[in-house]
Amino acid sequence: MPPANDATCTYATDWISTKLRWKLTADHAEIKALHMIAANCKDATVTFTPAP
Repeated sequence: MPPANDATCTYATDWISTKLRWKLTADHAEIKALHMIAANCKDATVTFTPAP
């Protein structure tokens, strides 16, 4: 995670967008961590364009 707390939600949404774009998997621990981070990102929106 980035050292600046105000960058956490941006980092997380970028991470999730990349996973979705490239249809990458996530193990249970990663999913759990992302859910914990997302709980503090109420106004964050994940957008992505599927890879060709």
